[in-house]
Amino acid sequence: MSQSQRQQRLRLLVRKLNKERKRQASQIDILCNDLIGAQRGFIQRLDDIAFAARFYKSLLGITDLRALLTQADQVIREGLPGADVTFFLRRSDGSGLGAFHADQAATIDGMPLEDYFPSELVDAICKSNRPCSVTDLLALGLQGHVKELRQVSLATVPLNDLGRPLGFLLISRDMPSVLTGDELQRVALVTCGLSHAIVAARVPLHAGQ
Repeated sequence: MSQSQRQQRLRLLVRKLNKERKRQASQIDILCNDLIGAQRGFIQRLDDIAFAARFYKSLLGITDLRALLTQADQVIREGLPGADVTFFLRRSDGSGLGAFHADQAATIDGMPLEDYFPSELVDAICKSNRPCSVTDLLALGLQGHVKELRQVSLATVPLNDLGRPLGFLLISRDMPSVLTGDELQRVALVTCGLSHAIVAARVPLHAGQ
């Protein structure tokens, strides 16, 4: 075998080795990304479990509805920094839904956020009995100037008792800090227990209280 043939075979071997190294490096990158993703998912689940445990522990022994909602509001806002929560609940006499907020009401340009939610829209959201994004809310009848609505990130999470609509949580946060799917899912994890606690502590609740 000539010197040139040896060099050619050596170059082919080097190219083959380099190609194999790149393939292995790509596989290692994919594996590492999968491991990182799995670790993040695991940490997220642990955070959700910790949030749920903290939430339920904080409600133990509370039998007064107003105190119950105030405590639930506090824990939810701790889990969703910067967010505001308004509870819309069916009144005990069945006359409609009343709004309750434990803290100062969220506003858009000084106008209370709940003023953007007339009774027809509130009833439609409750009857839908499902999570609603701002797109869903617009489809259900949310009205307001686009410029105003762009100032907040909005979503609703339903409350129901054995499938029967009980009301919903209106969660908002000033932009540009958008409410994330993970945050809303975290709230959804505790709405079943919260709904049962509300039913157990049920007293008349009037709008504006």
